[in-house]
Amino acid sequence: MNATEASAPTRVRSPAATLLVAGIVLAALTEAIAGTVLSLGRADMIGDTHATPDEFAWLDTAYTALKFAGFMAAAPLLDRIGPRGLVIAATLCMGAACALAAGTDHLDLLVALRAVQGFSGGVLLVAGQALIFLALPRRQQPILQAVFAMGAVVTPATIAPALQGWLIDSLSWTWIFFTVVPLALAAAGLLLAADHLVHTATSRRPVDWFGLSLVTAALFCLTYVFGQGSRWDWFEEPRIVWLTVAGTAALLAFVGQQMLAGDRRLVAAGLFLSDDFCFAFAVSFVAGAALFGSAYLIPAFAVSVLSFTPTDAGQLLLPSSGLFLASLLLAAWLMQARHVPPIATVPFGILLIMLAMWMLSGSTGESGMDDMMSAILLRGLGLGFLFLSITLVAFTRLEDRNLATGIGLFNAGRQLGGLMGVAALQTMITDNVAGNLAVLAANVTSGDPAVTERLGATAALLAAHGLDAASAARVAAGLLGKSVAGQSAVIAFDTAFLAVSLLFVIAAPILVTIKIGLARHPGAPTGEPGKRGARRAARPADDECVEI
Repeated sequence: MNATEASAPTRVRSPAATLLVAGIVLAALTEAIAGTVLSLGRADMIGDTHATPDEFAWLDTAYTALKFAGFMAAAPLLDRIGPRGLVIAATLCMGAACALAAGTDHLDLLVALRAVQGFSGGVLLVAGQALIFLALPRRQQPILQAVFAMGAVVTPATIAPALQGWLIDSLSWTWIFFTVVPLALAAAGLLLAADHLVHTATSRRPVDWFGLSLVTAALFCLTYVFGQGSRWDWFEEPRIVWLTVAGTAALLAFVGQQMLAGDRRLVAAGLFLSDDFCFAFAVSFVAGAALFGSAYLIPAFAVSVLSFTPTDAGQLLLPSSGLFLASLLLAAWLMQARHVPPIATVPFGILLIMLAMWMLSGSTGESGMDDMMSAILLRGLGLGFLFLSITLVAFTRLEDRNLATGIGLFNAGRQLGGLMGVAALQTMITDNVAGNLAVLAANVTSGDPAVTERLGATAALLAAHGLDAASAARVAAGLLGKSVAGQSAVIAFDTAFLAVSLLFVIAAPILVTIKIGLARHPGAPTGEPGKRGARRAARPADDECVEI
């Protein structure tokens, strides 16, 4: 018997269930804030730590790589510690690491603390979501998973950047880490108060340490490759080549080792016999690329091209959180009250995201918040319909003992898809800026009448404000060059926005083919026929619950 089999409540009471869910959501908020701290605080942190950009990149690499490790380690840790205890321990570790990070500007220590934050964040996300599935009734899962997504998906995608931008402009980046501490303490307190709801019997099932080491090494290498590949011009740099080879070899070794590991294996053999999980796992890569890619593009465009402050850039995504939440709750209501199949809202979410990215591809250097807002709101609406659906498709029919592993793999797929998406967009923007600049500069020559007229008018305006003729001519030429460079960046970002939209055009037929193929060659819904009823019996029955 393992923890997921033993940790079954006998009866769900509304106050205890509310405390449990609230504690898990607050725990997810700690990861959301810590995980996005570098998106807007990068420049300030580089200055305070006296680090070069390449040295500073290790903060991001350490966090993401160890977050992957947390995703994969959560299931065996859950077996030994129990779901509630694991969430509490991971949340307190996150709070302690953030408190220490707020009090230091030493780069080496910050890298170590970011690694602790990443591992803790990965573990608490998996254990928290698994605990909701295990401890609370099946018929309430749509609304419960929508509430969990508010902390795990909505906050890092929309709310956290606004909070962090305001803190950076008003106070300091250290306050971002400080805000995690009270949230972690509150989350731990709520989870401790829900003690009588969840029994935490544990087991000593052997842990596949070798498999865990292999997959951690593979994901560490791939994290560095995707995170720094654009910076080092990909395979022109030997370290990228060697890390790619090492990561691929470790990943293949992990797959082979899992096939031979028997009962000790890290990933249960039956997991991929679930058609629904296989399909959702494939979708998670595309969804991650869309979520993380668009979340990277919009603030980057606002800051680098439109010259937004961190506060303004953060607030750009904030209004979409309302529609994100609304679509999550609407989808949950349709599935829970109207019994709409979860897969039904996936096409609607995809179409809304495609439309939003297509609208953003028409942005200009003169665009403002009002010009971009309708597209950003549509993006939030689409993400809500997409993410809740694939979550329920992935996990609703999984065996209880496979839930934590499945959630970890699903989150790892989404994170890896996001890494690949952001890496592709960074490379696309870098290459397109250089190419666009060359093309535009070739057509802006001193012999062109329009160029001569523009330079003359600008020089005359500058001379009227006190510059001598020679200085006015030089400044006018510099301003024209800056305008050309700015326009090349606008075109590059517009191309990147369009690429995110076209991603679904390419991915949709592939995903449909996968779905059809799985339907024609179905596996066991849970991977272990004959045990489904026994596992489900451990969960609260539908008539034992009250509405939360």
